Amino acid sequence: MRRREFMRSAAFGAAAFALAPACSVGAKGGAYRVAVIGRTGGGNYGHGLDIVWKEIDGAEIVAVADEDAKGLAAAAKRLGVSRTYTDYRKMLRTERPQIVSVAPRWLDCHREMVLACAEYGCHVFLEKPICRTLEEADEMIAAMEKRNLKVVIAHQTRYSPAVEHARGAIADGLLGDIVELRGRGKEDRRGGGEDLMVLGTHVMDLMRFFAGDAEWCFAEVTQDGRPVTKNQVRDGAEGIGPLAGDQIQAMYRFGEKTMGYFSTHRAAHGAAKRFGLWIYGTKGIMTMIPGATSQVWFIDDPSWQPGQSKAQWKQISSNGIDKPETLVFDRGHRLGNRLIAMDLINAIENDTRPKGSIHDGRAALEMILATYESHRQNRPVALPLKNRRHPLSLL
Repeated sequence: MRRREFMRSAAFGAAAFALAPACSVGAKGGAYRVAVIGRTGGGNYGHGLDIVWKEIDGAEIVAVADEDAKGLAAAAKRLGVSRTYTDYRKMLRTERPQIVSVAPRWLDCHREMVLACAEYGCHVFLEKPICRTLEEADEMIAAMEKRNLKVVIAHQTRYSPAVEHARGAIADGLLGDIVELRGRGKEDRRGGGEDLMVLGTHVMDLMRFFAGDAEWCFAEVTQDGRPVTKNQVRDGAEGIGPLAGDQIQAMYRFGEKTMGYFSTHRAAHGAAKRFGLWIYGTKGIMTMIPGATSQVWFIDDPSWQPGQSKAQWKQISSNGIDKPETLVFDRGHRLGNRLIAMDLINAIENDTRPKGSIHDGRAALEMILATYESHRQNRPVALPLKNRRHPLSLL
């Protein structure tokens, strides 16, 4: 499939329900039984992956699990459930839910929790990033596919109504040929390796959303201006696994004409101000900030120098190009989570792959780990990676 056809094919696939204030769906014979796995003090409940199900009319939260007693009590009150468990495996075995939110942000528990859900036949809404290594991701996907179970990843920007319009407009030639994708992390105190893993996953996912799969990666990872060695490898916060570097520069090839670039460092100025993606085409530029309520802007200037052409920036809203925004966005992650939950149910009922699937989560992780693999080998590396172990463990 050509890139333009690929982009158009899914550009408005969820449009019918994307702007709905709530979801009115349910399992045959009743509402979907939903359980929540949280871990207070170890990733908690992510970015609202627990409470989202209270807004889905065809879903009923039946139980919650949390190994921390106080956290469990607070979650039960927040979710309005009486059935609580300190052992999530016992909850899955006893309650037999159809859908589970694996909510903790921390990655060290994702593999085990998803594999347990696969064992008990549960579809999953999983917090991002997917996991720590490609070995883990491969195992998770194999377990879920064996039972034909669906997994959605909390990459919210895929579900932005404005981004949907932007993708369709690009497919129809708004920017001409896409020649560059430029992404940056938040570049705050986490700048470098942690920024790459925690926030880079959004940018990598967006690059793939617009350009398809990357073919190769060439990257450099440095610490204090020098190439990272095994002596600089550290255990990352939040169960991330091995991390390295306070500055990362990565380059990706997408097809014949498109190059992608991702950078992160610990910025002295403007931390979090540059987080997002810029798309450069032969007819103009488009910019966006990650999130379901993403603001998308474009300028039809092939010179990429608005001061020279006098062109004006235009917004792409949930209504389309240069049209006023009429959708009332709720704050935080509420809208995005609702759209993702609805997409999961749609995938279950129609036996289709979710728009933001576990495969997309693995592909974003692969782009992240390719930076370390390229650094380790000191050359470009082809994607998918042959090495499924964490590259920093092999330095």
